[in-house]
Amino acid sequence: MSEYKPPFHMTDIITCLIAEISEQVGRITVLQSGSISPQLRRGNRIRTIHSSLAIEHNSLSLEQVTAILDGKRVLGNPNEIREVQNAYEAYDLMMRLNPYSVKDLLKAHKLMMQGLVPENGRFRSSGVGVFEGKRVVHMAPPAEFVPEHINNLFEWYRVSELHPLVKSAIFHYEFEFIHPFADGNGRMGRMWHSLLLGTWKELFFWLPIEELIQSRQQEYYEALGIADKQADSSVFVELMLKIIRDSLKEITVVGRGSDQDNDQVTDQDKTPTERLLEVMGDDTLAAKELMIRLGLSHRPTFRKNYLNPALESNLIERTIPDKPNSRNQKYRRKNAR
Repeated sequence: MSEYKPPFHMTDIITCLIAEISEQVGRITVLQSGSISPQLRRGNRIRTIHSSLAIEHNSLSLEQVTAILDGKRVLGNPNEIREVQNAYEAYDLMMRLNPYSVKDLLKAHKLMMQGLVPENGRFRSSGVGVFEGKRVVHMAPPAEFVPEHINNLFEWYRVSELHPLVKSAIFHYEFEFIHPFADGNGRMGRMWHSLLLGTWKELFFWLPIEELIQSRQQEYYEALGIADKQADSSVFVELMLKIIRDSLKEITVVGRGSDQDNDQVTDQDKTPTERLLEVMGDDTLAAKELMIRLGLSHRPTFRKNYLNPALESNLIERTIPDKPNSRNQKYRRKNAR
């Protein structure tokens, strides 16, 4: 058994979150009653790619990302377009990757970063750090130790008896701490986290966890920083489990009667913009009213994935356009007056 043991201690919060997530997964599995529809898989995959790249400062909107992957011409930064295409190729390979294989990790990185960085598909050859302005937030281990650290991490995951929800989050933190690549560490860490979870329960291959990571980006980086200072990943594990729990709530209505279950599955085949327009109808509604109709509780997710894309696509309009942040602001379909 590997002697490598990441610093971590189990907390009561983590224990409760494991139970809550496991219950949600069980209910979703029953409601799903079969394989996830191709439309839902593709829609969630696109949302995952959009959010993961947005965390890395890719400025393309969800609609632009969708258009690129539909083979349509999109005006934008060529590198950002390449990032989208690469990420789709890497995620498309995900279900065929061995989560315990370092060789497969390098293969996925090569796809993810092809044409973007010279060292694609290879561990970094020099030192790297994470900076906030000019301040060093995290200095990664020297490059010569990266292969050993990564091999130890993979072997630890393979033999660890911790719950998959916990050890996949620990893996995510340790991966970011090691920072094995010259670039692409964040998107690879998040993708491998999903791969590890998907190996446990298939629905995690299609759950867009990255959406809530993006909406809680500041918390995400703060948790990484606290874990570094405390030399204990527990606070990061707690945050990731909360994000997973909330992601499950966002994509599925749990606990509704069976007479509504089929409607829920059909509804999930629609894009966020289509769902927003459908629930809006010809009404003029405040953001809070729209969120209630959509069954959403997290305002940043609503704005990022539903409201802003519909506004950017000129499908809806504000009732008070010269004061976007007015407390009396409402929204309606364009030309619905």
